[in-house]
Amino acid sequence: MRVSKLYSKTQREVPADADTLSHQLLVRAGMINQLFTGAYTYLPLGYRVLKKIENIVREEMDRAGGQEVNMPVIQPYDIWEQSGRDEVMGKALFTLYDRRERKLALGPTHEEVITLLAGRYIQSFRDLPQRPYQIQVKFRDEPRPRAGLIRAREFMMLDMYSFDADEEGLDESYKILLQAYKNLYDRCGLPTMTVEADSGAIGGKESHEFFLIADSGEDLILHCDCGYAANQEKAELAKGEVGGGEPLPIEEVPTPGKFSIEEVAGFFGIPENNTFKAVFYIADGKFVFGVIRGDLDVNEIKLQRALDCMDLRMATEEEVIEAGIVPGAASPVGITGITIIADDSVSSGTNFVAGANKPETHIKNVNYPRDFNADIIADIAKANPGDTCPRCGGTFKSSRGIEVGHNFKLDTMYSEAFDTKYIDKDGNSQFLVMGCYGIGLGRLMAAAVEQNHDDKGIIWPMTIAPYHVYLCPLYREGTEISVVAEKLYAELTENGVEVLIDDRAESPGVKFNDADLLGIPVRITVSPRSLEKGCVEIKKRAEKDSVLIPIEEAVDKITRMVRG
Repeated sequence: MRVSKLYSKTQREVPADADTLSHQLLVRAGMINQLFTGAYTYLPLGYRVLKKIENIVREEMDRAGGQEVNMPVIQPYDIWEQSGRDEVMGKALFTLYDRRERKLALGPTHEEVITLLAGRYIQSFRDLPQRPYQIQVKFRDEPRPRAGLIRAREFMMLDMYSFDADEEGLDESYKILLQAYKNLYDRCGLPTMTVEADSGAIGGKESHEFFLIADSGEDLILHCDCGYAANQEKAELAKGEVGGGEPLPIEEVPTPGKFSIEEVAGFFGIPENNTFKAVFYIADGKFVFGVIRGDLDVNEIKLQRALDCMDLRMATEEEVIEAGIVPGAASPVGITGITIIADDSVSSGTNFVAGANKPETHIKNVNYPRDFNADIIADIAKANPGDTCPRCGGTFKSSRGIEVGHNFKLDTMYSEAFDTKYIDKDGNSQFLVMGCYGIGLGRLMAAAVEQNHDDKGIIWPMTIAPYHVYLCPLYREGTEISVVAEKLYAELTENGVEVLIDDRAESPGVKFNDADLLGIPVRITVSPRSLEKGCVEIKKRAEKDSVLIPIEEAVDKITRMVRG
């Protein structure tokens, strides 16, 4: 391909609406163009990257036993009502009506559709396992589309699904797909971290996310030297025992002017972890009283899962007072008629200090379950860097990351919703056991830029770069430089090397700047100075220095360089 013929052009100005480096660089490099917020055109260079990622993904899914299908983007809305995810997805679900006024949805994912499809074609245990997949456009009405391709409203996605006879089969499929994901990230030249994750709107009993570590990542990953790693939304922490001794009688103590955990702990001369903190939420319209140890914070994702609610927010001060709660001195002791959820830390010690449900008054020696009951006991605590690992007692470190894949053990939640069954070896009807496995291809492309760039531009890994080689002749038409460059272009292309030749009549500075911005892995410069020595100049995009290679050796060496 010749630069002079490219459909798109590079630009020097940073787009005003681009809030991340990947967004800025992909636009400046002429790889994507925004139609409106959250929707992008892949221009020729960017589309080449996307297709290379897609081909790698497809090859690894096939190797893992997958069979490619293509399902409708438009889906009947009633199947979302049947699964219950119409409310879970909420406003993120794009909806429309056809001319008969039938309500439809634009697919943000395809669990409902694939489950219905499985019910038609999987009848017996002999048909299992099955691993259908598709690579297709998806639609989600994100409330705040941002970061270019990282959080878009229309995006290209792999969704693979596994169907097995039982949980043992699901475990095997899940293991195979975890390895397939690791393989494809390795092939893309993108090191990832696999972490435990919250299942979110997809649901299921277990899930893992794959993250590219990047300072711009919107997720915080907590990890330990022992190998445990989890998204902060999911991470557990070792809470330990506090206090000690036999439970003592409750004692009410005036605490004038003491409202915060820090103030109350200081007043009693105890550590903050020997207090109880009260927090208040509205869950699906109902008031909820939360209790957690004073040194911990509530993880609202965990809290929402524990409450099994779709809408969760902090209660306002007015709502707290209306519920009969005394702000700054509240505790679950004596509270009735209100849902109480307590973090499991409330049982990790004795003789805690808590509010007395009277203004400027606290009580000491509060013990669970002697002094109060909870409707739900669960882990609702947020883990933070520096907290203690629950697996080995080590200390959590943290990294920021961009999610580029998410795998779920769905079990039978969708097959039960759609009554999708098979006949087992004994002739009994059983629900299919499912898993699902997703990768956002455009997000992976953007994350690759976030992880691989410098102040000059993108640095593409060889396997997903739009072209392998940027051939940069510093020439005028009809000179020896032109002849050598065209010969190299032809011979490299014949050897299967993808070459972008900069045939423009531009200055060396312009050409080199564009080469760096585009991030193509290898630059070949043909100049009067190099030709005087019978050589061409080779520079890897990721390295600072260049080397001279004899012209007669160039094709062979560059071909081997490209093929690794």
